Formats: sequence, structure tokens, C-alpha cells
Amino acid sequence: MTLTPFPELKIRDVHEADRPRERLIRQGAQSLSNQELLAILLRTGTKEDSVLALANRILMNFEKLHALRDATIEEMTSVKGVGEVKAVQILAAIELGRRLAQKEMNERFTIRSPDDAAHFLMPEMSVLTQEHFVVLFLNTKNQVLHKKTIFIGSLNASIVHPREVYREAVKRSAASIICAHNHPSGVPTPSPEDIDVTTRLMEAGLIIGIDLIDHIIIGDHQFISMKEKGYF
Repeated sequence: MTLTPFPELKIRDVHEADRPRERLIRQGAQSLSNQELLAILLRTGTKEDSVLALANRILMNFEKLHALRDATIEEMTSVKGVGEVKAVQILAAIELGRRLAQKEMNERFTIRSPDDAAHFLMPEMSVLTQEHFVVLFLNTKNQVLHKKTIFIGSLNASIVHPREVYREAVKRSAASIICAHNHPSGVPTPSPEDIDVTTRLMEAGLIIGIDLIDHIIIGDHQFISMKEKGYF
């Protein structure tokens, strides 16, 4: 998204109808740019910069919008014009948004296709900087009972053991499972290790009676379903 700079313009210099807060009231939050939404959270600028210019600086400081989600107080306050109070306001708003999104996802989300599984997992997993191996535990209606991160680090058949996965599945009375892991490189092509782990999990599931429905590999806003691609 292209950010529009507001180097000298103060809010009081903007026509009242075009000010972010007034536009939100009149047109709804969805009509505002990221810069304008952030300006509303900041409330005020500095002696040198308008609140819009300050919002622009923050967005320019973080390469992608989702990078703000993992920002620390120290990183936020390192941006010129952002003190501790403004940093806390922004991070609190981001955390509320994250919790609302997660609550919506977790309310018995039903998975009918690989797209559904990816939609459920990608918002969180596509931005991770390390590999995370995650399992979704489903009931007989393919509704998500529970989500658990089993392992963090490079995928390896000797580390991701079926015992750890299916112990949790039995504990949750799951009828089936979907496994997923991310590739921090952004490219979701399965590696030989990915294929080996998937084969072992599928075979263990057949013995136990808890089906492995799919193994989703998540990249940078893209994914691969190992089931769809015929790997098992």
C-alpha cells in the first residue's frame, strides 16, 4: 500500500469532513487507510510533526503492517515522536485486535477444505520467523477442538514423533487431525523431511484410528496441501 506523506499538514488544516476521526464516524473504519487509523490511535502529533506525519513515520519504520504486531515497547519508542504512552496505546490496540481475531477463529471453526485450514492458520503462521509444527484436533464434524504447537525449529522425523501428536489427539478425543508447519523462507514447497514426517504420521494414524486429513505447508501468503498434491 502506498503511504501518502503529510509532512507539514496539521489536523486543524484539514477540512473537518476529511479528518480521520470524522471520516470514521461518517463512513466507517473500513474506509480509512492504515495511516489514518493509526493517527486516530495516536491522537496527537509532536511540535514538529502532525499526527498524520507521525503515523506515516511509524508505518515506514516497520516494513510490513503485520510487523507492528510483534513490535516491542523499545522498538516503538525508537521511532522519533513516539513516547511510551503512544507506544502502549498502539500495542494495546493491536493486542485487542489479535485476541478478537483469534476468538473468532477458535469458536468451533469448521474445516471443509485445505483452503479452510490455511485460512485458519495463515494469519498467525505466515509471519513466524522460525518453523512451527502445529496440529489441529478435529471432531467428527471437522470442527476444530484444539490447536497446539508441538515443536518449534527445523522439521525432522526424529524430533516430530507421532507419539507426541497422537497422545494429544487421544487426550482431546479427536476424530482426526490436520498438521501444519510454516516455511520462513516464504516458499511452501515440501522438503524430503516434510514428506518423511507426513508419511510416519499417516501410518501411525491408520494404526491408532485417528486420520491425518492433511498436512498444510504455509509460506508467505501461500500454502500447499500435501494431500491435494498427492504426497499421501
